Amino acid sequence: MAVYTTLSAAELAALIAQYDVGELVSAKGIAEGVSNSNWLIETTGNSGQGERFILTMYEARVDADDLPFFLGLLDHLAAKGSPVPRTIHDRDGAASRLVRGKAVALIEFLPGVSVDDPSAEQARAVGEALAGIHIASADFSGQRANGMSLPQWHKLFADCGEEGLRSIDPELPNLVRRELDFLSANWPKDLPHSVIHADLFPDNVLLLGEQVCGLIDFYFACTDITAYDLAVTHSAWCFSKDGRFRPDIAEALVAGYAARRTLSAAEWNALPLLARGAALRFVATRAYDWLNTPADALVTRKDPMDFARRLSFYAAEGERAFPRVTA
Repeated sequence: MAVYTTLSAAELAALIAQYDVGELVSAKGIAEGVSNSNWLIETTGNSGQGERFILTMYEARVDADDLPFFLGLLDHLAAKGSPVPRTIHDRDGAASRLVRGKAVALIEFLPGVSVDDPSAEQARAVGEALAGIHIASADFSGQRANGMSLPQWHKLFADCGEEGLRSIDPELPNLVRRELDFLSANWPKDLPHSVIHADLFPDNVLLLGEQVCGLIDFYFACTDITAYDLAVTHSAWCFSKDGRFRPDIAEALVAGYAARRTLSAAEWNALPLLARGAALRFVATRAYDWLNTPADALVTRKDPMDFARRLSFYAAEGERAFPRVTA
């Protein structure tokens, strides 16, 4: 989440008036993340008790043609009882609208907090919730190719250029070249596919104690290798702030996942490679954003070398990063 486009108070009030949610009380820009512009919206609510929502404006990285998939997926999962926010439809029943030529959507606000130092119990709950959306989306009719798959990693790194990568870290070009060659030659083609979140970082999970109250920010969701989603989540959750691998969190996360969805032997064997891919994917987007984020954008840039180090860990440790667990 971030704010790239500034909307006036009058524009925001006129937009909120198109929904049956009461009148606009306040709108606060949200600085986290790097993909879309987001605001925390407060309204009077229909009952006068006040309500909160998230307003998202989709910027360059999100294709408006994908919105029926994203927003339809949220409504499908919410109807199945998954802890995801509903899309708020406007007075005409539309899930999105246009403002300044850009698509916007109003999303249900869910309670909970994001944690940056999870407990094993919280990690297990996240694993269970991730498996839950894989199961609940099995009968979702939408399909979307992964716009951040291996070919896009090649393009992003090419756009960064060798000198750009070297300006981030002198060793980064060599790491990128080596891993792109390895993953291009070995990426699995015959593992189970499903709808995946593809970006389940701690700031995209809302917790109250050990309960998952919300999985949010589905704007990288797509149809891809199911176990890749677990690898992405593993790479995002199982390292401390100073970069140390946390085996207790890794074991709990995977155990929680396996308690709801059984991993095949092929999926288990592929997890170390998939994790290398997940780490490289975030090196790619973070490096590109590091070099191309506008200086005046209300957004916090994220260090690509954080995931470069995680990638090196997965390359060195292999299957030791994914000990076999039972539910």
